[in-house]
Amino acid sequence: MKIRSTSTPTKKWVLLILIFLHQIVSAQSINGIQTDASARNNIYTAVPFLLITPQPRSGAMGNAGVALDPDANSTVMNTSSLAFLPDGDFGISCSYSPWLKQLAPDMSISYLSGYYRVNQRNTISASLRYFSMGEVNFSDENFQSLGVYSPNEAAFDLGYSLKLGPDFALGGNIRYISSNLFGGGTINGNSGSGKALAVDVSAFQRLDIMLAGTPAVLSFGLNLSNIGTKMTYRNTAQSYFLPANMKLGSALKIGEGQNKLTLLLDFNKLMVPTPPVYDSNGNIIKGRDPDRSVPSGIFGSFSDAPGGFSEELKEVGISTGAEMSFKETLYIRAGYLYQHPEKANTSYLTLGLGIHYSNLSLDFSYLVGSGYNPLRNTLRFGIQTRFSRFK
Repeated sequence: MKIRSTSTPTKKWVLLILIFLHQIVSAQSINGIQTDASARNNIYTAVPFLLITPQPRSGAMGNAGVALDPDANSTVMNTSSLAFLPDGDFGISCSYSPWLKQLAPDMSISYLSGYYRVNQRNTISASLRYFSMGEVNFSDENFQSLGVYSPNEAAFDLGYSLKLGPDFALGGNIRYISSNLFGGGTINGNSGSGKALAVDVSAFQRLDIMLAGTPAVLSFGLNLSNIGTKMTYRNTAQSYFLPANMKLGSALKIGEGQNKLTLLLDFNKLMVPTPPVYDSNGNIIKGRDPDRSVPSGIFGSFSDAPGGFSEELKEVGISTGAEMSFKETLYIRAGYLYQHPEKANTSYLTLGLGIHYSNLSLDFSYLVGSGYNPLRNTLRFGIQTRFSRFK
């Protein structure tokens, strides 16, 4: 089966890869796998849109923010941090980003979230992510049109955070994931539709400290996300790992009054099997068989790289960021994300701006890229507001 569109051949094949990602380059397939342990050995999963940071605040700081002070967007980074919002508050946020616009003009990701502080210890939240791949004209090997479809994927979350002390909280999400690679249509008996369930488990701690005589807040965050069932598509017997992910980081907010500087550092690692190295007959010569259970895949992901411990370290992505606030009205942000060339091979600088007035916040981020980086010039826009039931 082939895909035809009015876009350039490069765009056409990028769309083909996106739509058939789970079937063509899944870690559970040995077609086209690496036979050289020194070659690039990427990790592939189903529904990779879950790894996109949709909100512009963290997007402006290299996607760092697992230990960032909370707002209405925190359900996507660390739900447990919502426990430190003011008591009696509730808020909503929404954001939008054209995605991979260098390759396809109509791809985008949208994000809607909200929270409600029940009391001093309990906070509930909900969010929705929607990833649109735009319109794609499918055709068969004879170039006969099979119709125009709009592939899309979505995730709906319900979250809860519990404050266990003045400085520590736990939280989590229950997530329903839907993947419609053919936009609800059926082609050659394959609907391209898959469903899955997952959970997030998160923790957040903050400490008030003095740094060179200046008040500061030191925070730590941990988020284990997308831990759940494998994604299975209709009319296929194969199943695919979700992008189970571990994000660990810290934040340091320095200053007093209305002007503050926040510094962020996050480490990120996928908790799914690393593709092994095969010989020409398809036999594994290094690494482990990726066709295993979810628990085995998660725990084994820290020791299954065919290149050993040095390759495991290459799978850790690093995000750094900084945010400078002026009179709690203007926020200037910058960050950098690094991933090893033999793995995701995605490194870039990010910039951003935030404007807060009363309980309304507007945020914007820009991804600085060059060369053939398909993410270059990516923009994210967001708006959020907060209310208090005591006013």
